[in-house]
Amino acid sequence: MSAPLILLAIGVGAVAGAAIVLLIIWVLRQREEEAERSSNDLPRGVAQVVSRLDGAVFVVDKSLNVLTASEGASILSIVGQGRILIPEIVLIAEAALKGNDVREDDMEIARGPLGDATLTVSVHASPFRSRFVLISVVDRGEFKRLDDIRREFVANVSHELKTPIASVGLLAEALQEAADEPETVRHFADRLGTEAKRLGDITREIIELSRLQAEGALADFEQVTIGDIVEQAIDYNRVVAKARKIKLVSGGELDSTIYGDPARLVVAVSNLIANAVHYSPDKSQVGIGVARRNSFVEIAVTDQGIGMTKDEVERVFERFYRTDQARSRSTGGTGLGLSIVKHIVSNHGGDIRVWSSPGKGSTFTIRIPEATQ
Repeated sequence: MSAPLILLAIGVGAVAGAAIVLLIIWVLRQREEEAERSSNDLPRGVAQVVSRLDGAVFVVDKSLNVLTASEGASILSIVGQGRILIPEIVLIAEAALKGNDVREDDMEIARGPLGDATLTVSVHASPFRSRFVLISVVDRGEFKRLDDIRREFVANVSHELKTPIASVGLLAEALQEAADEPETVRHFADRLGTEAKRLGDITREIIELSRLQAEGALADFEQVTIGDIVEQAIDYNRVVAKARKIKLVSGGELDSTIYGDPARLVVAVSNLIANAVHYSPDKSQVGIGVARRNSFVEIAVTDQGIGMTKDEVERVFERFYRTDQARSRSTGGTGLGLSIVKHIVSNHGGDIRVWSSPGKGSTFTIRIPEATQ
């Protein structure tokens, strides 16, 4: 065989060998891709990307199991225990899987499985690899909340500030008329100071309530240990309780954790303790107990106070409602403390219940979803 023919044979052999190698590589890649498409496991890197995204983002499979989720999805109580907790979002995910196309919708959803607060959201569901759906949930209710706040703020201010403002005016006139009577001036000055403090307390709590409504879902959540919240709330009430020889006792599963705003949670528990101390007799006891039940953390504040009737229990969370009008006026109660507690708890996806009996005391119980580890 001549040299050119030998070289030609070598070249043909090399090309054929390369083609066979490429064919083998292609077949192996096709098998790998087919295995990925038929696998229930997420493609590499998806879980890591989703976990780092802001907002509520998660991925489900054909059985609607949540395979991975961002922290925001857990904080808003949209997912939990590996499932979607909002029925409306379940329907969108199912439609995306069946039609294999992108689905979008705007809706109102409950803020957590217990709270009566709602969120106006946009839901976007995108199927991929024919076996998974990527779902994102974006809060769109900010403008509506702000409008509601403005209207409620005006109504609250006009209703509640009318009386103390009129009292301040009358007391100022009385001071002018009694300018030459030191004792009378001191008396009216003391009353003027009391009304001024009442005005300040009402204004501060109305602003706090309005701020809670404006923040809606309270986005700056972090994992919080309940024991720390209870300890701070007790510290805020320790001086008043000690002055009346009321013992503050805490116990239970204080190491329980939830997602929340620590400062606001302290306000909520502190308000319940203050309310319990306010309506308890001297030398009694107020208990703060913590327990885990059915994926929720319960914080119960129990007093040995005057208790409430059934009608009072039904109205106790209304703005400016006071069960003991005379006592509230003498001690400066605004009637907003429990309403603030209810808003804080609702914004954490929880609820608050009350048991009470006249003469036997009351128990207020907060329930908030437990933090998923």
